[in-house]
Amino acid sequence: MERYNFITQKHPREIVLLKGFPCAWGKCTFCDYTLDNSTNEAEMTALNAQVLSHVSGRTGVLEVINSGSCFELPRDTLFQIRQVIRQKGIHWLFLESHWMYRGRLQEMRNFMGIPITFKIGVETFDNDFRERVLHKHAFFHTPQEVAAYFDSPCIMVCIQGQTRKMIDRDIQALQKYFQLGTVNVFTNNSTAIKQDPELVDWFRREYAFLDHDPSIEVLYQNTDFGVGD
Repeated sequence: MERYNFITQKHPREIVLLKGFPCAWGKCTFCDYTLDNSTNEAEMTALNAQVLSHVSGRTGVLEVINSGSCFELPRDTLFQIRQVIRQKGIHWLFLESHWMYRGRLQEMRNFMGIPITFKIGVETFDNDFRERVLHKHAFFHTPQEVAAYFDSPCIMVCIQGQTRKMIDRDIQALQKYFQLGTVNVFTNNSTAIKQDPELVDWFRREYAFLDHDPSIEVLYQNTDFGVGD
């Protein structure tokens, strides 16, 4: 499992994949990342400290991810992140959170003491597909609702059952309402949700221009940020 990398393309930054407690929701039909969660706080804290020790601060930008939300990281790990921020001169932090924690984002900003770009796994702005198929448990109705809290949505494309029009609408919403975003081409995993190869071929042709869009990062594999397994 790779847990540290340096992203050299859009928004150069260091990225760490840490361990957290089980996702508070944990019922998304497409997600098996919960296999990286733990309830052994001492073990998680020790591992996370080792991973954070690789952070050099070379660009002053750090992204912290875990298999859930940043609010599910151990308390001691949050203090370790804040210490790294201060010691390494980090001036910009990327964190991720589920919709259910939207009321606590300022709490985390106050704690870390630097600007934070909050990511959210929207997966799709199509409310029916997001809840009926993906079971995301994120009950917003418009992209504007998300933009009122979060800075950078992650959408997931090329899933069986999606349509080209659904993907078009999601990309348009991403570009219209947000300054940053991530598009994840779904990668088959241990869940019953499957990739649609025809949609992948279409997406690569139709949205090749996103590879040159500085505001949107496209992940064709879920390990394209250089962390994970």
